[in-house]
Amino acid sequence: MLVKDICDLFHLDIVSGKSYLDREITGGYCGDLLSDVMANCCVGNVWLTIQGHQNIVAVAALKQIAAIIIVNGRSVDADTVAKAEEEGIAILLSSKSAFEMSCLLGQAGLGK
Repeated sequence: MLVKDICDLFHLDIVSGKSYLDREITGGYCGDLLSDVMANCCVGNVWLTIQGHQNIVAVAALKQIAAIIIVNGRSVDADTVAKAEEEGIAILLSSKSAFEMSCLLGQAGLGK
């Protein structure tokens, strides 16, 4: 499954990285503690978080994450969007909770 597929399936808003939606998704990870994400998220995962500051971009670039999904209807500031564009990271927004998004991604076949 590609990042653009989950955007279409779950009506996610794309706030950065429209040029990077063809990335293959290998799985997913939920977490808001950056050190935990750095230790446990895998290359190609989508990362579900409530965090919206610039440090998420650094973690995503380091771990080669396919996309970040900001959940709970939260948003990101313009500086984070600019940094994500610079680093080639897709940031997507969802009004759903991390739990709801995780369930939907699992039902769509991720994590198998």
